[in-house]
Amino acid sequence: MSTYDVSVILVSFNTSKLTHECLTALYEELEGFTHEVLVVENASRDDSAAMIERDFPQVKLFRSDVNLGFGNANNVALPVAQGRYIVLLNTDAFIAPGGLRKAIAHMDATPRCGMGGGKLIGRDGGWQPSARMFHTVWIDFTVLTGLSYRFPKSKLFSALDRTWSDQSQPASVDWVPGAFAIIRPEALAQTGFFDPAFFLYYEEVDLCYRLKQAGWEIWYWPDIVITHIGGESSRSLKSLEFSSQAAQVVKWRMRSTFLYYRKHHGAQAWLAKWMEKSLYTASMWRNKLSSTPERKAKAERFANLRRLIDQAWDDTKGGRVSPPAPW
Repeated sequence: MSTYDVSVILVSFNTSKLTHECLTALYEELEGFTHEVLVVENASRDDSAAMIERDFPQVKLFRSDVNLGFGNANNVALPVAQGRYIVLLNTDAFIAPGGLRKAIAHMDATPRCGMGGGKLIGRDGGWQPSARMFHTVWIDFTVLTGLSYRFPKSKLFSALDRTWSDQSQPASVDWVPGAFAIIRPEALAQTGFFDPAFFLYYEEVDLCYRLKQAGWEIWYWPDIVITHIGGESSRSLKSLEFSSQAAQVVKWRMRSTFLYYRKHHGAQAWLAKWMEKSLYTASMWRNKLSSTPERKAKAERFANLRRLIDQAWDDTKGGRVSPPAPW
């Protein structure tokens, strides 16, 4: 028997001001519901934990001595959540008024829905990917080559973000981002929580894959609007500065790619690596042969990506093991 209408779980990591803003807005949205808010403090270097204890004493705060990553941090709170539904919410995500009520109503009306998500927008109102399809080597190829952005209305080239579809219509999809997700505890009881092998990237992809394998549905509901600040930053490789931290983030994306493919598609992990490295190699040589400084710099960036993907492959033993977390 559930104790609350809803349990909301947030993972806090060096976002004290945003976390304060997020919790303030969240409690307004929770009015009228029996609820609990659980925050996993992920070894922040700022005053996040102290701020939460001071300004939000009603929060159930879990302190970690290390950064557990998104999935593992949620795994701390998930076993003790007592809501009829569980909501995962990023500290940089804000539910539009009435969104939570709509999410609960949708879950009530869709009993086979294991996880649902809403429409993500930036603070400027711009659309963010909200309803996605599972990764395949072909889909990853279209993203890395830019074909998915060049032909957004093509089902062949723009499968990942479903940009060919009517984003104003609800749909049964493969997975929804973890910035906001409402989950049925009975589904998690069947599949288990987040796989601890995924420190960064692919955590919710893997969970949704397992939910669908177990017969549950994943739904996108556009009338639930969430303003997501973090998604406004560009993830383009063209703007990547190869600092050690940026390189770690890119390498963890590669590692998680291999872990995901090996877990769910076996030997396709090797094909995913071969495809991505081949693209970097071709781009490196295309720019290396130019005499302009800008093209030479691009060549070096692609050479760095080639090295990183080899390291990621070795670190995971071809997607078979998850290496220690870097932070």
